[in-house]
Amino acid sequence: MLKKLLLLFVFISSYGVDAQIRKIHEQGSGLVNLEKHHVNFNLLSPGITYEIGLFRNQTASTSLGFGLATYEEGYAFGLAWNNRYRYYHNLQRRRDLRKNVDGNSGNYIAAAQAIFFSQLRVATNIEGPSDFNVGFYGMVYGIQRSYPKGLNFTAELGAGYYRGDGVLSGYGPLFSFNIGWTPSTRKN
Repeated sequence: MLKKLLLLFVFISSYGVDAQIRKIHEQGSGLVNLEKHHVNFNLLSPGITYEIGLFRNQTASTSLGFGLATYEEGYAFGLAWNNRYRYYHNLQRRRDLRKNVDGNSGNYIAAAQAIFFSQLRVATNIEGPSDFNVGFYGMVYGIQRSYPKGLNFTAELGAGYYRGDGVLSGYGPLFSFNIGWTPSTRKN
């Protein structure tokens, strides 16, 4: 059942991306709407996020903070290392509507990876050895907004494959919500 839901999610996401790609027509080259370097200190889930602009509407981000892995075998809560390759699909539309795009404020689809380390785990109900790791590989849809005083929030919803290192693997959802502060300079 989860495999079917994951395939449906990927299909719907790819259809929406294709429709948005046809609508986006930016002029020039380089990072028209994105920040080249975007740092965020996460307050809700203590940690730090760094996002670098790569191409027009595309960034790579990495973060370190607390997270929850939950899938067929159970859950694991602790420090997690998250990586995303984001494609922002509505930046030009937001600019056309005179909405804020500073601090990479937009909606995105991302390839997602998360590693939950055994040494930094706080709680778990997954049966197995005490030194197991869990990795997440999947897709997420996210919303990120940054405000003039530096307040930032990010919300993500996705699904993927949880690969156990020392425990059983399985499929499951990924939810993420974070509030933070961005000290870096934002575009005007």
